[in-house]
Amino acid sequence: MRDVARAAGVSRMTVSRALKKDSPISKNTRDRILKVVREMNYVPDQMAGSLTTKRSGFVAVLVPSLNNLHFAETVQALTEELEGIGQQILLGHTDYSPDREEQLVEDMLKRRPEAIVLSYDGHSDRTIALLSDAHIPVIELWERPDNPIGHTIGFSNRKAAADMTRALIDRGYRKIAFVGEADDDWTRGAARRKGYLDAMAEAGLPTDRALKIGKPPLSIEEGAAAATRLLTDFPDTDCVFCVSDAPAFGVLSVMLKLGKSVPGDIGIAGFGDFEVSRFATPTISTVSVDPKTIGRETGQLIGKLLAEDNPVSRTLVPVPVNLTFRDSTK
Repeated sequence: MRDVARAAGVSRMTVSRALKKDSPISKNTRDRILKVVREMNYVPDQMAGSLTTKRSGFVAVLVPSLNNLHFAETVQALTEELEGIGQQILLGHTDYSPDREEQLVEDMLKRRPEAIVLSYDGHSDRTIALLSDAHIPVIELWERPDNPIGHTIGFSNRKAAADMTRALIDRGYRKIAFVGEADDDWTRGAARRKGYLDAMAEAGLPTDRALKIGKPPLSIEEGAAAATRLLTDFPDTDCVFCVSDAPAFGVLSVMLKLGKSVPGDIGIAGFGDFEVSRFATPTISTVSVDPKTIGRETGQLIGKLLAEDNPVSRTLVPVPVNLTFRDSTK
């Protein structure tokens, strides 16, 4: 900053003021200083600035997967909203591991983020304690937990899965199987399986066709393996509801390869409305949620909370969920 001030013929304080978004100095002086800044490739030290402002200028965001398009679109929409209020994202990847999430939360909090955003798949007791004591906005996404730590932007995965199962029953299916994940007690996938079981039990239908195969998130290959198991253990299955669209595509591939008519012989449904469900042949029925809406709502909520002197402790922003029926079901 001293070098920039000398080159521009101003004081360091004037340079500091010129670098602020709402600079009080004249436009001509600011333009001249910023031209020198660009020519000298000067990058302000935000860590030094944060000691004065006590603001780090970034939001910590934890997602369970980096190759999931939904989380990518959520982060993209959130980034666009945060850029408008001068905030940046520091991204972490939990890999659906409570232990990894706990460590990342601790590491992020050491850097004093303005807020912390994380997808809800359950948390360890220590993670909950760390977030509860952080004294910054905490926003949980993609679910409506029974005991939220702070703010929530999401929907009930259990209810959404139950609604889809009821809709499949209404379409005449009775021997419906569910393909989910093993070792998933803390995840949204487990909530979806519970929703399926709720609806089947409510209708007086058998609930013994809930398969657990693979760890979260299930792949297309694991969906294909599940289809083979289903045809061996429950050959009279008339519909398969999968925890997400990727395994649903795997189930579809196996059924078609074996000469099964979809939806004539068997119906198939997924969850998430991923691209693979929209472009499969036949197209796959699914539960639709817009990840960009979740990202935008999160960014707008953070902007509101950071602008308030005494922000509310808890906010619930419900996210719309739609049942999208396509060619894979009757």
